[in-house]
Amino acid sequence: MSLERLHHALRVARSALRRWWPCWLALVVCGIWFQRHYALGFNCSPSLPYSVFLIHKGEAVGRDQLVAFRWAGGGPYPAGVTFVKYLKGLPGDLISREGRRYAINGWPVGEAKTHSRQGLPLEPGPVGRLPPGRYYVQAPHPDSLDSRYALTGWIHESQILGRAHVLF
Repeated sequence: MSLERLHHALRVARSALRRWWPCWLALVVCGIWFQRHYALGFNCSPSLPYSVFLIHKGEAVGRDQLVAFRWAGGGPYPAGVTFVKYLKGLPGDLISREGRRYAINGWPVGEAKTHSRQGLPLEPGPVGRLPPGRYYVQAPHPDSLDSRYALTGWIHESQILGRAHVLF
């Protein structure tokens, strides 16, 4: 490219920037706003039948709704990984276990496996009344790493990012 063509291209670019700066500014402001209120979540395991979620940060989550939360760490995942599960148990609910079958307020919610798909032993999760600020999360898949297992346990409200909405 000749020097003359380069100067011409720069003049055209400057002219376009001057003309379109309000659009660029609006795009940056919208991007910052989106990042403060939303995030995208991706499910890379078979625990849920969905792959992509829009996470509404700070949106209240009710029973049987999808919740996005930060993994506390341990096992195959580092601390801070985003998980999406169904919120099944709320503070005050009674979590019970008979053998490896779990129930919330007497309603069956699933069975804990004895070993992971990799053959590692899985310790059952806690039982008792969910204290304030603690939640029981679960997904319908038998291999879901959720509150049925000690590794996940009951999640703390400080781990919750917000409600997850299925995109596809």
